[in-house]
Amino acid sequence: MSEFLSDADFERFRTLIYDESGIHFSESNRTILESRLKERLRVAKIGTIGEYYTFVRSDTEELKVLLDAVTTNLTRFFRNAAHWETFEKFVLPDLIAHKRARGDRRIKIWSAGCSTGEEPYTIAMELLELLPREFEIQVVASDLSLKSVLTGQQGFYGDNRVTGVPEKFLTRYFDRQEGGYQIKDSVKKLVTFDYHNLKHDSRQRNLDVIFCRNVLIYFDEVAQKVVVDRFWEAMAPHSFLFIGHSESLFGMNTQFKFIKTDYATLYGKEV
Repeated sequence: MSEFLSDADFERFRTLIYDESGIHFSESNRTILESRLKERLRVAKIGTIGEYYTFVRSDTEELKVLLDAVTTNLTRFFRNAAHWETFEKFVLPDLIAHKRARGDRRIKIWSAGCSTGEEPYTIAMELLELLPREFEIQVVASDLSLKSVLTGQQGFYGDNRVTGVPEKFLTRYFDRQEGGYQIKDSVKKLVTFDYHNLKHDSRQRNLDVIFCRNVLIYFDEVAQKVVVDRFWEAMAPHSFLFIGHSESLFGMNTQFKFIKTDYATLYGKEV
């Protein structure tokens, strides 16, 4: 047992975090929680874990900061190439044909758990490349980490953050600046960033695609089901869901259908 974080304290904090966000800390990742809590006590200049617990329960802003601190914001542009191939060669052609047949010229996509913005900007760039100009584009990007959302809104990425971005995309959609690259306004204007906790209803509706990759793994089965059911409610009658390559809806009581393409797997809604 840690001298810093007793079993009772661990239980109190993981319950608080779970109740507020759906993020589940198991015994195996207890040390991660402990390290994040130590840092918050240091920054907040609070002496004991008990005092910090009282503080975080009474201060909504500190609670947001704590939830931000315990999230993992690992991302990059064009992460998981097979998903982008699926998006380019299967999802978009399908949606274009489906919408044209119905006289609909709007494409709305949600990047849920967008981290620092690389995923939603990748979506926007792909749409600018591949979507006929008659279509109106809306990309919604949300995350539990306010710090990450603010980084995404700024749209500036250091040289090491644009590794893997094709040269033509760097030229068309970024402005070279000292130390990195700035997303051009033509891309930024398509993406709306929002601070959002997936535990709650996003109030989004009629979404054509949801990307929620490598997020569900931080939830237990109960919280996963809540999130996936909310996705179903938010999505259009004919739409697609991308989750992480190591994630699955297998065994979950859900109406989503499993889709296997030549490039990768995903899920679909059809009603």
